[in-house]
Formats: sequence, C-alpha cells, structure tokens
Amino acid sequence: MRVLLAQGESDIWIIIGIVVLVFIGLVIFAIFARYFRLWIQSKTTGAGIGIFDLLGMTFRKVSPPVIVRSKIMAVQAGIGDNQGVTSKALEAHYLAGGNVPLVIRALVAAAKAKIRLDFKLAAAIDLAGRNVLEAVQTSVYPKVIDVPMRGGARESLDGIAQNGIQLKVKARVTVRANLDQLIGGATEETIVARVGEGIVSAIGSAQSHGEVLENPDRISKAVLARRLDSQTAFEIVSIDIADVDVGDNIGARLQADQAEADMRVARANAEGRRAMAVAAEQENIAGIEESRALLVEAEAEVPKAIAQAFREGTLGIMDYYKLRNIRADTEMRTAIAKGGATTTSSKEGSAA
Repeated sequence: MRVLLAQGESDIWIIIGIVVLVFIGLVIFAIFARYFRLWIQSKTTGAGIGIFDLLGMTFRKVSPPVIVRSKIMAVQAGIGDNQGVTSKALEAHYLAGGNVPLVIRALVAAAKAKIRLDFKLAAAIDLAGRNVLEAVQTSVYPKVIDVPMRGGARESLDGIAQNGIQLKVKARVTVRANLDQLIGGATEETIVARVGEGIVSAIGSAQSHGEVLENPDRISKAVLARRLDSQTAFEIVSIDIADVDVGDNIGARLQADQAEADMRVARANAEGRRAMAVAAEQENIAGIEESRALLVEAEAEVPKAIAQAFREGTLGIMDYYKLRNIRADTEMRTAIAKGGATTTSSKEGSAA
C-alpha cells in the first residue's frame, strides 16, 4: 500500500514537472514567436540587439520595432556605437518623448552630406521641438527667405536717402541652418527683422537715392558686414536685392510741413503782438480819459478857490474882473484863430 502511494506521489510530481516544462516551453515559444522576426533582423544586420533586450524593452514600455529598425538603419548607414547610437541611448530618447526614427534619419543625412552631427546634439535638437531632419536638409540645401515675408502687413521695406527720396526695396535672403546654434537660436522672424533694419540703415546712409539705384549691391555688402546672423539658428549665405522702386519725396514733404508750421507760429506771434498793441492803445485811451477827468475836477475847484479868495480878502473885485477880461480875450483869440483856419481851408477848396 505504501509503495502504491509513493508511486502515485512520484507520478503527480512528474505530471507537475511536465506541465511546468510545457508552460515554460509555451512562454519561450510565445517570446520567440513575437520577437523572432526582429531578432533575426538584428542578428543578420549586426544591430546587436538580443532576444532578452527585446523582452526588456517590452517591460520598460518601449516599442521594440521602433528601436530595432532605427538601430538597423544607423548600422546600415555606417553609424555605430562609436558615435553614441546605442540601443540604450535610443531607448532613453524614446522614453523622453523624442522621435527616434527622425533623429536617425537626420544622422544618416548628415553623415552622407559630411556634416558634423552626433547623436546627443541631434537628440537635444529633437527634444527642443525643432525638426532636426529639416535642419540638416536646410544645411545641405540653403533656404530662401523673402524680406519682407510674403503675406505680411507690408509689401516692401521703405528707406529714405539723405536727399529725402523714399526707396521701396524687396530682398531675398539665402540662409543655411547652423546646427550648433539651433538650440536657443533665433528663428526666421529675427533674420527678417535684422535684415530689414540693415537695409533701411544702408539706404539712410546713402547721400542720394541715385547711388542706391546705380549700385544695389552696396546694400547687400553693408548688411552682410554687420553679421546679422549672430545668435540665430541660421547662417546668412547671401542677400540679394530683388526689386528697388522710387517712392515719394519725403524730404520735400517734411520741408513743406515745416514751412507751414513756421508760418502758423509766425501768425500766432503776430496775432500776439497785435493783441498787445490793442491792449496798449486801450490803456492809453483810458489814461487820456483819466487825465480829462482830473482836468475837469481841477476846473471845478477854480470857482471854489476864487470864492475862498474873496472870503479871505486875498482877491479883490477888480482883480476878478481883470481875470474875467483876460479869459474872455483868450476865448476870443481862440475863436478868431479857429475861424481863420476854417476860412483858409474853404478858400483852398474853392481854388481847387
């Protein structure tokens, strides 16, 4: 009986072992079935990613197809681990939210074009929100930017020469991406603004608009000499003046406006002087009236003084009559004089 029980227990353990082995075999078969194709691709291309690495990517929530294909792409292009393109680095960039295939494509394009670009810089550019592949393509094929930009508020750049003539300029700036300054560098808007400022300054430094029309390249040379691409994500290759048109005579308009303003000021000053003269005349009239009032007041005091003199005995009756005679004689002489002047005027009018 004991022998049968022992044999039964051993059979159970054998069955359990067989089940475990079958389970392990199924797990291994499932793993190989899922990752066998990627593992074969990695082995045949020399990517160096093992089956357990693929399993670990799954646990780390990394997409194995993305990493394997990106690594194969890099290896096939001759970009190996010596340039920092390792599976760990690719996984880290993937977990950071980067676009791993785009970075590898940018590295491949840079390597083919013999542009110095390593994985760390490419990954940093990608994480900064810039399109690293487009940046590499711009380095290979320079980009043309219209100044002012198309669809903007202004159709041309307006500058005024020293003779007062306005010039309307359109330019085209050829730029190439500067990968070393792509992170933190200014964008196209800054290039457009700086070039516009340089063109307006170059026009303003010209003695006349004719100099600019004769030699438009002087604007390009003056702008390029100012190194306007400093601290930007681009390198200016050339600046070409596409169109130059003559605008208004701003200098003459300003002179006319200044003359009109000066005339208004002169009118205001003349009006002020006229008002002051009128005020002075009124003051003189008021002074004359005041003097007349004082004279009338003084004449009114004469009878009072005569009466006072009579009361005090300082003036006699004969003296008073003499004074009246003198006054009457004076009034008669005045009347004769006025009559003679009137008669003379009448004779002159009749003779005429």
